[in-house]
Amino acid sequence: MAASSLSSMRADIDGLADPLIVAPTPTPFDAEDRVDADALARNIERWNRTPLSGFVLGTANGEELSLSDDDKTLIVRVVAETRTPDRMVIAGIDTPSTTYTLDLAARYADAGADMVRIRIPRQGGDEAVLRYFSEVCSRSPLPVVVIHQTFTGIPAASPEVISQICSHDNVFGYITDHDIRFEGRVALTFPRDKRFWICNGGLLLAGAVMGANGACMWLGNIAPGLCRGIMASGLDGSFMDARPLQRTATMLDTVINRYEVAGVKCALNIMGFEGMIPRSPLMPVSEDDATRIADALRRARQSSTP
Repeated sequence: MAASSLSSMRADIDGLADPLIVAPTPTPFDAEDRVDADALARNIERWNRTPLSGFVLGTANGEELSLSDDDKTLIVRVVAETRTPDRMVIAGIDTPSTTYTLDLAARYADAGADMVRIRIPRQGGDEAVLRYFSEVCSRSPLPVVVIHQTFTGIPAASPEVISQICSHDNVFGYITDHDIRFEGRVALTFPRDKRFWICNGGLLLAGAVMGANGACMWLGNIAPGLCRGIMASGLDGSFMDARPLQRTATMLDTVINRYEVAGVKCALNIMGFEGMIPRSPLMPVSEDDATRIADALRRARQSSTP
């Protein structure tokens, strides 16, 4: 991408108003267990009519380990062609290899992504993390969103190093992990001109108190208006107004997330989104569990009705 077009894109992205709510987009599959591009486009058209600020692709919630590089590139291309201009397309990358990361970033830039979301490598410690992001951020054709997602509970880098890598000119923002105590330490030294996004629907209000100005979590697919309402109230300091909204978000997170990707897809299937079955060998939730999820969605709708 030419430097002038990258600068123009950065200006457009940086000008977006907080709170920004993005979500890891689930991947639809057809009856033959293939990525269903047509269903994905129709799902994106539905999300275009919600308060969702953008789509994060090739993530754990999108079943990244079940997708080939060609699958992921197809998904980025379809979403980039279908989203409305005011919504971001963020392509996910998770590899400790500098070379492979940059190869994927170039591929996703060609497919139409606006940014790449890069997971902090979980091996090597602070020195390796600094070397990795120094080269990746300097050479990436797209702005970078750093994500601290360990899956182990063990921090991938120190708070000071995370703040340091997020200070790079080509970093747009940061997505926290679930350890609020640790991420509060990150917030102490985090650069004020970057986005700081909380990572879970059950942590939205706590994140706003800590200083988060947006969020990236699977609940954004199901209830983007609810999530945005909590973050907006938090940014305004209207914490009492946000408390009942947070209780609803926490209830949904508690019921649905126990089934992980299958639970999220079940909820979206109930809501009428297409292709919402996990990729083999993962199984859909049972009928009893689907009933529990449907009941949680019903209670959430009732709690938001005047």
